[in-house]
Amino acid sequence: MTNYAAVITDFWQTMFRGDVRYGDETVTVTANPDLAHDRRAMVLETVEGPAALVVTPDLAERLDFSGRPDLSELRRRLSDVDITLHGADHLFYFTRAARDRLLAEGPADHVRQLTRQDVDLFDAFTSSASESDLDDAFVELDHWAVFGVFEDGRLVAAASMYPWQKSTLADVGVLTLPSYRGRGHARHVVRAICRYAYHQRHQPQYRCQLDNDASVALARSAGLTRFGQWDVVAE
Repeated sequence: MTNYAAVITDFWQTMFRGDVRYGDETVTVTANPDLAHDRRAMVLETVEGPAALVVTPDLAERLDFSGRPDLSELRRRLSDVDITLHGADHLFYFTRAARDRLLAEGPADHVRQLTRQDVDLFDAFTSSASESDLDDAFVELDHWAVFGVFEDGRLVAAASMYPWQKSTLADVGVLTLPSYRGRGHARHVVRAICRYAYHQRHQPQYRCQLDNDASVALARSAGLTRFGQWDVVAE
């Protein structure tokens, strides 16, 4: 994980800190009494290194660690104690080298930051998108940062960010109108908003569901590298 900024690896180590209740070469289970109710069970699988499961102490007491269970078996045993996980998200970040290339890059002429004065443009943009696309992208004009791509004076793609988990990580969502896809707009707007995040001393974070192949392809084309996947208890 040395390819990533220390703030990223430190964040995830802190999220999964606790008293070790079980561990082998593939997974470590910790118990943390400070977990919020909606974070009472979380799983992190990184590209490098063993997986991690953190739970509240009461869940740790109820879990069965006999027989050297692997992560898939631990997931099943969580369901035995009425814990269902939401379904993992990919986690993408810029490596240090990719960050340096991004920061050395100039802005694209057709991409700019959006403000509240762009409300009419933004409303016209969202009215042209489907409800499912809007829900999946979670791009909002009142987020911490918002950038848009324009074609012939029309807003055709947008990305927004908000600080995530009370940290310096900034979670990004992106949406391109269907008839304007395949033109590189999403890549340009993601890189623009991530460059802005770095200038504001935040670390860009890109999350998407495991089966969203188009979003995975976008993350990679924008220069991000897969760090791992994160899952959390479903409510």
